[in-house]
Amino acid sequence: MRVDLRKRLLVMVGVVLIAGLILTGCSNVIPGGALLATPDQPQAQEKAVESVPVANPAPAAPLAASGQPDQELLASLYEHTLPSVVNIQVSVKPEAAGVLPPPFETPDQLPRGEGTGFVYDDEGHIVTNNHVVAEADKITVYFYNGMWADAEVVATDPQADLAVIQVTPPEGIELRPLPLAEPDSIKPGYWVVALGSPFGLENTMTLGIVSALSRGLPVGPGEGPARYTLPDVIQTDAAINPGNSGGPLLNLEGQVVGVNFAINSPVRANSGVGFAIPVSVVRRVVPALIEEGAYHYAYLGIAGRTVNADVAEQEDLPENLLGAFVAQVMPGGPADKGGVEAGDVIVAIDGMPVRQFEDLVSYLVTKAAPGQKVTLTVVRDGKELDLDVKLGERPTQAAPEGEATAVTIDEAIAIARDAATKAGMIDNIDATSAKRDVRDGEPVWVITLEGDGKTVTVVVDANTGDVLEMGSR
Repeated sequence: MRVDLRKRLLVMVGVVLIAGLILTGCSNVIPGGALLATPDQPQAQEKAVESVPVANPAPAAPLAASGQPDQELLASLYEHTLPSVVNIQVSVKPEAAGVLPPPFETPDQLPRGEGTGFVYDDEGHIVTNNHVVAEADKITVYFYNGMWADAEVVATDPQADLAVIQVTPPEGIELRPLPLAEPDSIKPGYWVVALGSPFGLENTMTLGIVSALSRGLPVGPGEGPARYTLPDVIQTDAAINPGNSGGPLLNLEGQVVGVNFAINSPVRANSGVGFAIPVSVVRRVVPALIEEGAYHYAYLGIAGRTVNADVAEQEDLPENLLGAFVAQVMPGGPADKGGVEAGDVIVAIDGMPVRQFEDLVSYLVTKAAPGQKVTLTVVRDGKELDLDVKLGERPTQAAPEGEATAVTIDEAIAIARDAATKAGMIDNIDATSAKRDVRDGEPVWVITLEGDGKTVTVVVDANTGDVLEMGSR
């Protein structure tokens, strides 16, 4: 049965199309439930992680006459790191079967998928992608020598597309954790290797270079528009395909520099553009998942984009002003309370230059924490000013009836405020609240606005953003 499944998986490419990039999750889990998100602001708490040294670490990286890594080095690297990499087989929950294409919707078998993971510590924790195990009913981990063990999910983080599972290894298997590289230890042009199970082909190693750094990619739960941006993503031309999801991207010293999670391809297979979650994010999120069951992101409460020539012309900004343009400020959020306004251009945070939107997101995710005070330097009306902002914690909310919605709670509040003030129903809003509801079988946000001695209720369609009802008392 397992052999037949592997043959089927060889011709199936389980992926997820992401935003306009056709960004494809690289696990073989057919729903692929992975990447979606936006330019809001993620953040988090610093936690030091002691990297566990790999047994018999691979030697440093000499180059052959061809300019490529020496073949004996690559063979040694494969030999020493392969025992730390696992193949993950997943039986999907029966209720998720309806979203799977044939041949997975069959009455005689549960839908299945697979991905990759790597040993994180001596306690049996294994790191993989959230989208590999998100719908799992049963998880089986296969080790490099063919032995296997059942695994349980410890915790997941859809907003970083990371998950931690745990196994008790079978007798004869020695857990060999992979060490984590230091953040900022790689540069474009550095050689890297990816280990995993592309198309179900276990124990596969591919070689490439770091093509680019500091990419910002959308991630998060649901199937609506993007919600949050994952910063500092590594781009590589090392072949990454469906089934590689959750596997390590390694430097030539056998250290993890990233976790493979997506490809950009119109044919749902490697086209030389793959993406990995950076080790800087892994170092912060994974320990929190193990110790607390969740990771707490700092939250600024804005939406925006990088200033470029088009944005500068459209918004009448000074030529070649680099920074993060604030398109929207979430009402009542940290930025709003700190005096940030739509139309501002953030050019620095705590003195660190912000040249693109991803710089701001990166700082919030990898260097900031909920409750921390930061200083934003903004350009407004041609003048530079500093604003002190106390960061909040990124809101997480489930949609009505457990369904994904296109409009977030912050967006719904902004829509309601705008509609109510334009209608002349309220001028000064002192407080807002929101709750999820269902009207005529469709999800909605019910927004309550208080001020001017009155209460205004606005009902916003959670999928379209349309204002369905407005009333005051």
